[in-house]
Amino acid sequence: MMRLQKFMATCGTSSRRKAEDIIKAGRVTVNGDIIKDMGIIVNEEADIVLVDGTKISIEQKKRYIILNKPRGYITSAEDQFGRSTVMDLVEDIPERIYPIGRLDYDTEGLLLLTNDGDFACSIAHPKNNINKVYIAKVIGDINEKNVEKLKKGVIIDGRKTASAKVSVLNIDGKTSEIKIVIHEGRNRQVRKMFEAVGCRVTDLKRVAVGKFNIGSLQLGKWREFTKAELKYIEDYKNGV
Repeated sequence: MMRLQKFMATCGTSSRRKAEDIIKAGRVTVNGDIIKDMGIIVNEEADIVLVDGTKISIEQKKRYIILNKPRGYITSAEDQFGRSTVMDLVEDIPERIYPIGRLDYDTEGLLLLTNDGDFACSIAHPKNNINKVYIAKVIGDINEKNVEKLKKGVIIDGRKTASAKVSVLNIDGKTSEIKIVIHEGRNRQVRKMFEAVGCRVTDLKRVAVGKFNIGSLQLGKWREFTKAELKYIEDYKNGV
């Protein structure tokens, strides 16, 4: 027995937070009744739960995937305009998995996918301040003053960003390679941060999220979590 939103997360439908929005929208039925009550308890073995008309159930095998996302893919399960999505790159995985968070259409790099809703929520929730590491190639004047602005936070979309770690890796003429570490996940945040100091990002790649690194994984390929990464998940869940 468990709360409906936890059941949905455990099934891999969404995070618990997103599950509440789905429930409020009237998209969930339990034994034929539309449910909008956050407090309802379901029996995972006896009750029939449908989301958008599709039955959901707890999958026995949890999957944890790291994908090196190429440019030109939408971070979504499907796209209304028929564009390629990251799910096209993991078609050979039989379990229903979904991406944790998003990477822009033009951004490459590390993307986590899973069917473990609790794990997804722990990684994506802003309160956990999970670091995200990017390597950006930018055109513009990356001077010490602008680097300090990025570190302290800049105004994007009317709101100041949190402090960031910024280091210049290489400067070649007007092009610079910058490593930037943030823990927020605002829309196109890294690109907008550089725009705020007069620079334009030409290439952007995410190389790490928390303890998870892209390493030597080839573009467009995926891998299972290592034993050390799986242990990290268990330790994280157990508060170690």
